[in-house]
Amino acid sequence: MLCATLERRLLSRSRLDPACRRPTCRSRALKIATAQLKPAGLLISFLLLPCIASSGGHAVPVRVADLTRTIPARNDQDLTGSQFAQYVSRMSPHERESAILDEILKGNIPEFLRKLVPVKLRSQLPSGKVLEATIFVAPDYLAIGSDDDFLRIPMNLHTAAAIAERFGFLLPTKKMVDAIYLQSRFHLVPQPLPAGPQMRSTNYYWAHNAMVQEQARSLGARLGDLISGQKKDVVMTNLLASRIGRIAIYGWHRGPGQPIQPLSTVHGANYADYSHGIRLVSSIVLMGGQVRSIYDVLADPSRARVLSDEGPIPDVRQFLSSEQSLGD
Repeated sequence: MLCATLERRLLSRSRLDPACRRPTCRSRALKIATAQLKPAGLLISFLLLPCIASSGGHAVPVRVADLTRTIPARNDQDLTGSQFAQYVSRMSPHERESAILDEILKGNIPEFLRKLVPVKLRSQLPSGKVLEATIFVAPDYLAIGSDDDFLRIPMNLHTAAAIAERFGFLLPTKKMVDAIYLQSRFHLVPQPLPAGPQMRSTNYYWAHNAMVQEQARSLGARLGDLISGQKKDVVMTNLLASRIGRIAIYGWHRGPGQPIQPLSTVHGANYADYSHGIRLVSSIVLMGGQVRSIYDVLADPSRARVLSDEGPIPDVRQFLSSEQSLGD
């Protein structure tokens, strides 16, 4: 019933003939229709995969490359990381956040960040049943620029949430951050800089980025390898339900189970400093061979623990809403 309804709605909104009855024709039509319509949510495309598979009689795997197709292509004339750092160097924090949002929403991110990496999670229920899930994450933190010259860019919760929502992503949970660390190909050693107001400066952003780059090169990490340990994560947590207008941070691991930063909501949602990173997680998750919405899984009491050690997080969109009141 769900497949049939989605098919009718998608084909009716496209330029294709919904009357086609042949399996091969209908499968092809649905694929083309999905490509024609800039998805309001990328989830529609993947909910249709079982429909396409059943009509053609063949299994259709998740194509990881499709998970980032909502991100516009980068223009060769866009600012590089070093140019962006210079551009925003004299801006106020508010002006810098606007510039960050503008650059990323138009697609000015390195190509390697579009190549998501699968990360597996599991949880054992009281009944003894084991739940397993595969999420798809960016190999590094959000950055501005090209593969040859990029800046890993900290940002406040509002900027991060707006970017994630526009592109069909969300921020990780604490459990996801731990899993990403354990499954990373390279583990960088945290490199804190002296504390103070300068932590929020563009100069600190650039200086720390250079330190991370040098360490990654010394370890032999290549662009696209899953790496962690270089920054703290901005995360989702139920704590935000009672602490509206705050930002939650966690991580910067020294080793497995050894985060420098325990889960914290001490800062206002406008806050960002050099040590923060935004790791994008696709809103598509695989469970039991089925494509599901990560929002639905996180809200489901029977399945949420596979993705969150807090149990269900039913109000993810509300926590990350850019309409929340803010404080530093």
